[in-house]
Amino acid sequence: MGWQAIGLAAQAPPGGGVIALVPLLLVVVVFYLLVVLPMQRRQRRLAEMQRNLKTGDKVITTGGVLGTVVGLEGDVVQLRVADQVKIRVLRSAVAGLQPESREG
Repeated sequence: MGWQAIGLAAQAPPGGGVIALVPLLLVVVVFYLLVVLPMQRRQRRLAEMQRNLKTGDKVITTGGVLGTVVGLEGDVVQLRVADQVKIRVLRSAVAGLQPESREG
């Protein structure tokens, strides 16, 4: 018996490798559904909003600057941040639209 019997006992049963991958595949699928998919949706919505900017939109930049779009030139957006104060930022620096104020 000797070494050969020990070697046979240590071998995994046939098909055991595939079954061992099932939990790993399950973790990958759950990670994709809970993390990757929502992140892709958020990025698509942000890119669509940046493409559809128009004059008069009130926006927030990634730096936290609040302003109103007064001009669009390709990838550059001109914002009015105060009376007679305009700045130019990249379209990609626009993080979102300002929420509508509810004064009343």
